[in-house]
Amino acid sequence: MKVLLIGSGGREHAMAWKLAQSSKITELLIAPGNAGTAEVGTNVNICVDDHADIVKFAKNENVDLVVVAPDQPIVDGLCDQLRSAGITTFGPSAAAARIEGSKIWSDELMTKYGIPTAESVAFNNSGAAMEYCRSKSAGSLVVKADGLAAGKGVILPETDDDLASAIVGMLDNGAFGKSSSSILLAERMTGPEASIFAFVDGEHVSAEIAICDYKRVGEGDVGLNTGGMGAYGPPEFWNAELAARVRSEILEPIAKALVAENSSFSGVIYAGLMITESGPKVVEFNCRFGDPETQILMPMLDSDFLEICLAVAENRLAEEEVIWSSEPHTFVVAVSGGYPGSYPTGFEILGIDEATEHGVVFHAGTSVDDNGALLTSGGRVLGVSSSGTTIKDARTSAYFGIEQISFEGMQYRRDIAERAVQD
Repeated sequence: MKVLLIGSGGREHAMAWKLAQSSKITELLIAPGNAGTAEVGTNVNICVDDHADIVKFAKNENVDLVVVAPDQPIVDGLCDQLRSAGITTFGPSAAAARIEGSKIWSDELMTKYGIPTAESVAFNNSGAAMEYCRSKSAGSLVVKADGLAAGKGVILPETDDDLASAIVGMLDNGAFGKSSSSILLAERMTGPEASIFAFVDGEHVSAEIAICDYKRVGEGDVGLNTGGMGAYGPPEFWNAELAARVRSEILEPIAKALVAENSSFSGVIYAGLMITESGPKVVEFNCRFGDPETQILMPMLDSDFLEICLAVAENRLAEEEVIWSSEPHTFVVAVSGGYPGSYPTGFEILGIDEATEHGVVFHAGTSVDDNGALLTSGGRVLGVSSSGTTIKDARTSAYFGIEQISFEGMQYRRDIAERAVQD
């Protein structure tokens, strides 16, 4: 099979790495890809925002399957356009992708169908939002931009001044453009967080898997939100009873709700959960694989990824068994100095070969110059994904790997999976 994968980050490198292992694949194309994806397939210079060009290319190249990875093109309807052109596609429709594309729509859907989540109120006027906050205590609310914001549209203010600043910044100053023209003020929940993933085909939900990720840039979960600084799995608090509750109270109900709303989901669903004292509650839903979770998910997927994607795209997921490994994994991300703010790029990256002795190196913001040197080209540059018989072993291997890599300004958190290690 000839497969076209859309995207360019670390998630896409991990997906390409796994797709390339399928016995069914004959050619793997990645648009636009990065230096890592070029090692397992062929990069194609197409912008993910140019939907017409992607459709034209897929038709001209007689691509058998297109796998759309990033959130923005999914929300913008790329999967619909591909399917309308008769191209077999893995990824949900724009209607189903509203579950991520609009936090307000998603919140209303969960409320309508009784899916546990935080109490939330929507606003498009800062004055009304500030009036609502007067009856709330400092640190009790979360401010969420309604639309996509590259994983940075959620603010957890600790003081009244921080809360006011977040509201005004989004609604009045357009901190995230159109994405923050409306906001949700949500009850701030407490408890351990987990990212839950399952393949979905209408009302059929595959076996699920749980991962913990790290969004804050600083150790101890301080500093600005990022696209993700690392991840590990399975979580130390995850068990069969919790998995059953998540499946029966959240995953299966949301799949049925989307069908009932004429927005049947086809792809992978990602539920960000908070495990509260009263049980699991949804923080947010996403319509695609997460990053950096995918750099753990792909090594933990024992089934043929291509077979699963094809089965979902052809509405026959029930015929495929999705098997996840329970072996512990840890993934550590190295970022450019200054990230998630402004940062320089173009620095040579050394030590990749040495790092691969301790795990799989997944590239994100990398490129190759005319002399063949590997260079930084983004904020999140790359990371090392490692496994072990225990989470402690997996964590040790991942850090041994990341320590072999160097580039000017390189930074990474040193506490990934630390809370899961039992001394």
